[in-house]
Amino acid sequence: MLLVLLTSAVAHAAQVNLPDFTELVEEQAPSVVKISTVSEPVNTSGRNSEEVPEIFRYFFGDQLPEDFQYNNPRPREGLGSGFIISEDGYILTNNHVVDGASEVRVRMTNGDEYDAEVIGTDPATDVALIKIEASGLPYVEFGDSDAVKVGEWVLAIGSPFNFEYSVTKGIVSAKGRALGGTDRYVPFLQTDVPINPGNSGGPLFNMSGEVVGINSQIYTRSGGFMGVSFAIPINLALNVVDQLKETGTVQRGWLGVEMYPPFNDDIELARSLGLERAEGALIARVFEGSPAEEAGIQADDVLVEFNGKKVRRYTDLPPLVGLVTPGDEVDVSVIRNGETVDLDVTIGVLDERSVASSEPATPTSDNPLNIIVTDAGDRNGVQVEQVLDGPAQQAGMREGDVITMMRNEFVRDKGDFDRIVSELPENGAVAVRILRGSSIVYLAIPIR
Repeated sequence: MLLVLLTSAVAHAAQVNLPDFTELVEEQAPSVVKISTVSEPVNTSGRNSEEVPEIFRYFFGDQLPEDFQYNNPRPREGLGSGFIISEDGYILTNNHVVDGASEVRVRMTNGDEYDAEVIGTDPATDVALIKIEASGLPYVEFGDSDAVKVGEWVLAIGSPFNFEYSVTKGIVSAKGRALGGTDRYVPFLQTDVPINPGNSGGPLFNMSGEVVGINSQIYTRSGGFMGVSFAIPINLALNVVDQLKETGTVQRGWLGVEMYPPFNDDIELARSLGLERAEGALIARVFEGSPAEEAGIQADDVLVEFNGKKVRRYTDLPPLVGLVTPGDEVDVSVIRNGETVDLDVTIGVLDERSVASSEPATPTSDNPLNIIVTDAGDRNGVQVEQVLDGPAQQAGMREGDVITMMRNEFVRDKGDFDRIVSELPENGAVAVRILRGSSIVYLAIPIR
């Protein structure tokens, strides 16, 4: 009898503590939309019998000529989700849902359909703003994605696999996840909410019925949901939306530094720089003429705070910089020689020119072997510093090799090397004697 009572009590407690999503769904589902797209046809070439028109199969059956190719222009169709953010028809979704689309259609929960115009997109955050011609529409309320707590309940509404207005729930698993690549400006919310193809662009609600994120992508090895989903924080998305509404494009802040990612996993390196923990962003390089250089940031500084926000890993910095309006001044704290240094930085504009100027110059050589060499120091010869794409690389030369002889002539220094390569014939091969570690290696390098 006691066991029955305990079991009933546990079941009752579980029932009481589990959230009820029914009211939230009833109120918010009308603001969620299904988005279907059509893109320009692409040519598919192949011999698959399903791709070949009936007339070819009638004459050839399965015995198609070896060189047979059939180009079948096919329009591409896409599917995603979105949500209405204003009563006059503005809708938020993912960039990858509408990217390259020639037609965008929006379907409401009541069955009404509209053609949509793409107002603007931002591939860097995977955010897109579209609009339909309508008024008096139901729209969502926004929460504060910065205030979201790990472990709190969240809910998604979308159209996975074309199943319209499916509801899934879970919890926030982590915040500030950096996925790298083109998404380096997004500190994702990680959840365990089941997300599948078709959910992209749909809203992530908190228990107050406020949107705190845009469901964007999943981690998967199978192509389906595996318990790890990522959403774009709504605070970031709204910053993008404001710019898309005004100009159709997005401007981002630019600092102008190169970071050293391994730092955050190297406690010994951190201690050698005067830190107790491997936290912050180690600055490996400051680009010439950048806002960082003008503010006094130096290589080997560890940036630990930016605009009032802690920087715990190098991946924290790009989203923080990107959110700053170019021209604004922000406070930055760095650790330099074990001491905290506070600096004021006027953030620049991230554009193709600033990015291009931030990239290291592509190394070039002035010799037909396409290698970069320096004097070998105390030893006779020249040391290979870089092996660029060319004949020496194809012949097997490596960085660190020491060239001691070419064309039966001793190479004592770079002067000898430059003289010999200037006299090489335009066609043929040159024999090169190199010291590789303690071994002597000969290479025949073709010159063309």
